[in-house]
Amino acid sequence: MARPGDPARAVTAPALSTLDFALDRSSPVPLYHQLAQQLEAAIEQGVLTPGNLLGNEVDLSVRLGLSRPTVRQAIQSLVDKGLLVRRRGVGTQVVHSQVKRPLELSSLYDDLEAAGQGPGTVVVRHEGAPAPADAAAALGVAEGTEVTVLERLRLTHGRPVALLCNYLPAGLLPLDDARLESTGLYRLMRARGITLHSARQTVGARIATREEAERLDEREGAALLTMRRTAYDDTGRPVEFGTHVYRASRYAFDFQLLVRS
Repeated sequence: MARPGDPARAVTAPALSTLDFALDRSSPVPLYHQLAQQLEAAIEQGVLTPGNLLGNEVDLSVRLGLSRPTVRQAIQSLVDKGLLVRRRGVGTQVVHSQVKRPLELSSLYDDLEAAGQGPGTVVVRHEGAPAPADAAAALGVAEGTEVTVLERLRLTHGRPVALLCNYLPAGLLPLDDARLESTGLYRLMRARGITLHSARQTVGARIATREEAERLDEREGAALLTMRRTAYDDTGRPVEFGTHVYRASRYAFDFQLLVRS
């Protein structure tokens, strides 16, 4: 049985032949970057979908009136972003777009669902355990106090994108693995009348351990984005402390900066 991405399942992209690439040769923006931006927009908008083939670099360069190195550089930039992959005997193929998540108080599950990314969850750990020092400090309890520990692997279109570890006050809300695998944690909180109000969050980066790499389908030492968050309800009570890691090849934080007046 063929799997997604196998030659038997690869689909040529008739949409590519109808795309109207607007390349401005008088612009200071390099042509390869203009082409890469427009291909990326077509992937993000669903005009080019996972499994579509881009075809031959030579044909694309002739069609666009560009040199082959220019086309190759554009394609390579999207390969580096994880949007395209070169497959031997198949060609250059569209893969799932990178997850771009806004920096706001929302759950990864809800953000993926809203973006049409087909979220899925595998519960790795769900148990009561003594709170480590950082979780205890965040939740305002003594170190060693029993808390609920959740460790989940978050997927998009069946592929891992993040490993989430959350600590909750014991007895905060009833949870079972089936519910955790069918929806997001914040959605379950809202259903129990818990109103999330604010959070403190730190974003960083580091390399993957062997165990993280195996779970996230990455190589050991691959770049990971990290996030630590303490969320509070509308009474100011800490209701969650999370330490999460994300595949940098498939995930990015997206935010807007405003000038302070």
